[in-house]
Amino acid sequence: MAMFQRIISGDFDDVVNRLHDIIMKSAMSIQLIDQCQYDVQDVKTIVMVYDKYYMRSSNRASLTVSVIGHGSTVMVCAIGAGGSTGTLFNFSWGAEEDFVSVVERAINQIS
Repeated sequence: MAMFQRIISGDFDDVVNRLHDIIMKSAMSIQLIDQCQYDVQDVKTIVMVYDKYYMRSSNRASLTVSVIGHGSTVMVCAIGAGGSTGTLFNFSWGAEEDFVSVVERAINQIS
């Protein structure tokens, strides 16, 4: 498992749209599995779940991205999971870290 968190300033919808575009363009094997969005009073939230196939290790990894916006404060959390092989020995080829690093680079670019 790998995780990245950051709080930035910006417009919630702009951050979400740009983040999604960058994630989708980062590899051909990425797909958005599903998303859910809630707006409660002046707080906006969205959770997006992505899936990516890694040919070098013949496995898949998932990326869950949560974005919470309140005014011009936007909180982003990305968690990568599922990129390891084996049942007794959980050996990771680094797929989770690679997937999460896409979000880190995107947020550095956006903010």
